[in-house]
Amino acid sequence: MTERVHVETSGHVATVTLTHPPLNAFDTEMRRALAETAARLADSADVHAVVLYGGPRCFAAGADIKQLAGFGFEEVANWNRALQQTFTRFAELPMPVVAAITGYALGGGMELALTADHRIAAPDAVLGQPEVLLGIIPGSGGTQRMARLIGPSRTKELLMTGRRVPADEALTLGLVDRLADDPYAAALEYARDLAAGPRFALQAVKEAVDHGIDAPIAAGLALERSLIAGLFATADRAEGMASFLRDGPGRARFGRPA
Repeated sequence: MTERVHVETSGHVATVTLTHPPLNAFDTEMRRALAETAARLADSADVHAVVLYGGPRCFAAGADIKQLAGFGFEEVANWNRALQQTFTRFAELPMPVVAAITGYALGGGMELALTADHRIAAPDAVLGQPEVLLGIIPGSGGTQRMARLIGPSRTKELLMTGRRVPADEALTLGLVDRLADDPYAAALEYARDLAAGPRFALQAVKEAVDHGIDAPIAAGLALERSLIAGLFATADRAEGMASFLRDGPGRARFGRPA
């Protein structure tokens, strides 16, 4: 099998790079490689943050349309379920995930970027969900994660027109969090900062926000109480509070050298 995904780890940060030129199209091999990668990352105690990257020219321009065009109902239902589950594995990783977006992030590429906790795009990047122009809709989280990110009205406009969104507008809409001339370098720097923080507290923040946002507030508050109580059993909590009392705020290194 030709390598579709390359993983490189530096310190506690893993960079997951899509390697299916020219546009990193999602075919079955890519989906399987991503699923295997997400499973390994979820089980890793050494990876504290992840960067998703498509290379310097293109993040990912969506599904392999040649493959999709030959599918019938049963084939596409099974294929799409597997791709949706794969993307969900990235969304549910216990560590922060940062997407570095260059070139195009369209269709499935946009949906993969939406699984990240933070998105940094190049000023000339182009984002969007053009599936409606093929007579279909996004099927790997686009209708759900985008609506939760930028609201239902803006999401419907983008999905119903299928238009491409330039990076500056994507920033205004909230599809990306910031722009950088070198989004990979910026994403790596941010991921390293996060990886140096308290691992289990960061995981708890992600769980509280992701699982509480659609729950009744009473359920969200109960989740929050449970998570903060559990953090009092961690070494990072003990170190962070001891450091605060000894040196003042912002000094704890959480077991990592200065």
